[in-house]
Amino acid sequence: MGRAALPLNEIETAWIGFLAGLSLGLGCLWVNQWRANQRLQRLLQRIQRHSASPHMPYESQIASAIATQDETLVALKDQVIHFQEMLQQAPLGYLYVDDENRLLSCNAKAQSFLDITDIDYNPPRLLLAVARSYELDQLVEVTREQGRCCSREWVFYSISPDPSNLSERPAYPLRGHGIPLQRGHVAVFLENRQEAVALIQQRDRWTSDVTHELKTPLTSIRLVAETLRNRVNDELVSWVDRLLSEVMRLSHLVDDVLDLNRLDQSAPTLGEPEPVDVVSLVYQAWENVSPLAEQRAVSLAYDGPNQVILKLHSELIYRLFINLLDNGIKYSPVAGVIQVRMTADRMPENSSIQALRVEVIDSGAGFVEKDLPFIFDRFYRSDLARSRSRSGAGSTSTGLGLSIVRKIVTVHQGHITAQNHPETRGAWLKVWLPRVPHAPAT
Repeated sequence: MGRAALPLNEIETAWIGFLAGLSLGLGCLWVNQWRANQRLQRLLQRIQRHSASPHMPYESQIASAIATQDETLVALKDQVIHFQEMLQQAPLGYLYVDDENRLLSCNAKAQSFLDITDIDYNPPRLLLAVARSYELDQLVEVTREQGRCCSREWVFYSISPDPSNLSERPAYPLRGHGIPLQRGHVAVFLENRQEAVALIQQRDRWTSDVTHELKTPLTSIRLVAETLRNRVNDELVSWVDRLLSEVMRLSHLVDDVLDLNRLDQSAPTLGEPEPVDVVSLVYQAWENVSPLAEQRAVSLAYDGPNQVILKLHSELIYRLFINLLDNGIKYSPVAGVIQVRMTADRMPENSSIQALRVEVIDSGAGFVEKDLPFIFDRFYRSDLARSRSRSGAGSTSTGLGLSIVRKIVTVHQGHITAQNHPETRGAWLKVWLPRVPHAPAT
């Protein structure tokens, strides 16, 4: 018997179901293919550096991008090797420290400067255990805390790890530059300052010898000029006065140079500082310069405690205030005011050290901004910046007053800055002196 034929409606229903299932399957296949292409496209955008032809299949584009990335990776590795070789051969010392103050790498110059033997950096060791320099460790800490490039100079004294070897080892005057990096890491470049220090010492010796030779003839010229002044005709007195003025200026210059040299030579032998009242030294210095202040009707305005006792070298701090007040009087206008302020503060280079901040502000024309980095240099005078008319004889400034001030601050391990005050527009000199209390301030 033959099979009975299906009704027409059942055949149509079967075809419709088949076509619907085929359409659904093709739709799912297309969606999966589209999603795969999207994933490949995103992957291609992540790894591709240069866009390939959009007409190429995604697989070919990805293969091309991977090849390009491999070439770039090889080039970067070569560049890193070149930088490492350059750092190893650099004339400056280089150290790389992580966020836990562990030494990760250093070059040959740094090993030579800090007397570091060949070490194994796996695992890394603490910097202070490898290079026995507290100043270097502090430079790294300050650079990390402040998040900016910091510099410091010190003399590194090599210490032998062998207690049986007590022979004298070389000492290097070093200058370190700390550079903050990501994740708390710090890079330090070291510079050997031995040659520069030797040149500075040679210059100072030459200057000292010349000034010593000039002191006696200048004194003789001054005595002769003072004698002539009472014996020449009235029309010639002005010429003798000009001669005396120039001789006095040269004498002040010689005295200032000799004072600087004495500070350089006697700084290591000054002995222990003694408790002194800093406020009292300010008033004593003002009494010394009061004749000059009265001529120009310049007054002093003090703002601070009545007494501040610190352990200092009183004669040096007295000279510091003499120079600062004298400088303010010379460059203040007639009837001007010199402000002196004292407040408790922290050392700018190390916030863990308490300090006394002394500010001296005049009401003159201030400094030219471009001259501020050179204010404390020897023989510097910002005449164009602070040209102020003075009654009577010309200025006897030698350009060494602020140099002596900076030297005195350095002897006391303090800090000094110079800028223009935003309100008075005059010179604004700030001195930080480490605060070592001897008695409670009142």
